[in-house]
Amino acid sequence: MSAPAIESEFTFELLVCRWAELGWPPDEPADASDGPVIVSRQLGTQQRRWDTIVIECDPEGLAARREFGDRTIDSDLLPVVRHAPADWGYYRDALPDPGYPWRYVREAIHRAAARGLVEKRKNDNRIEIRRKRAYPEWVSRIIAIENKPDLDASAAAALSGQLEHDVETALADEVWLATGRTGDRVEPALLRQFPVEAGVLTFDFSAGTHADAATVDWLPSTLDPESDSERFDPGEKTRRRRLLAERAYGKGWRSFTETTRPDCRWFDLARTGRGMVPVCGAKGRCQSEAECSSRCGSFEPEPPQWRTNGWPIDGGPGQGVRRLLERRRERARRRSGGP
Repeated sequence: MSAPAIESEFTFELLVCRWAELGWPPDEPADASDGPVIVSRQLGTQQRRWDTIVIECDPEGLAARREFGDRTIDSDLLPVVRHAPADWGYYRDALPDPGYPWRYVREAIHRAAARGLVEKRKNDNRIEIRRKRAYPEWVSRIIAIENKPDLDASAAAALSGQLEHDVETALADEVWLATGRTGDRVEPALLRQFPVEAGVLTFDFSAGTHADAATVDWLPSTLDPESDSERFDPGEKTRRRRLLAERAYGKGWRSFTETTRPDCRWFDLARTGRGMVPVCGAKGRCQSEAECSSRCGSFEPEPPQWRTNGWPIDGGPGQGVRRLLERRRERARRRSGGP
């Protein structure tokens, strides 16, 4: 079928994420990349959430990270895993002061041990810990991409402040704007008042999603995540970058089945080149993530007979969609050397 029309930022975001898996880095052939990448969406901090995150990984470091499993190591567990000593030691001596009550650290130690991330034992009623393996520095660079398919005046005004924030904080090594290609002699994104440090990618998905769907209209400046800023000192930035990478590692980008309703009878998937996007049969178009929910006036649960009367996918089409996307997610991770 022909590629569906991109009528929401949500659909554009999914296609940009799929393109990043296929075509990153954008200014050179995908097979020329020095290492694997992990692509995720809707991640960030309390102050800023990015549409697309690309984690460029050190191959050996990523292989070592896989030894810790395929789940995110969260903000409570990561200090325990990173600072657990090579030999048995009292946890208060081994770990840095958390800045909050130690009882929460003990809870994190129990969770980390239950997941096989560290070892623990009691010695004279004192909890001792020992690492099972050293936590690696597996992230080479973090790339933040803000997606805005249509740069009207109001969208551009809001976006300018967001990109300025990204450049000033320098949590990412590069900041990009991704927008739809208009075909004008000078793309509108180049005429807007955006920070010169932010790169500009224009996309044409009319022929589907493929590695050549993007054009670099403006190259970004390389930011310095180790520099000081008004919001974060270098140590805090390093901590936040590590947590951001961990969340991307565990989440991946094909998580829209958690915030949409594949169990609706109108929910379907449409292929667009080497990508897939959700479409709504009731609306006759790609739906947004916000409107595809139980609050949608067109929502109808799958008829029970679809799941019990010989439907070829066990559990009904909705479960089939979830399984299909999960298989695609795992294939993408294996190709990148991910978890």
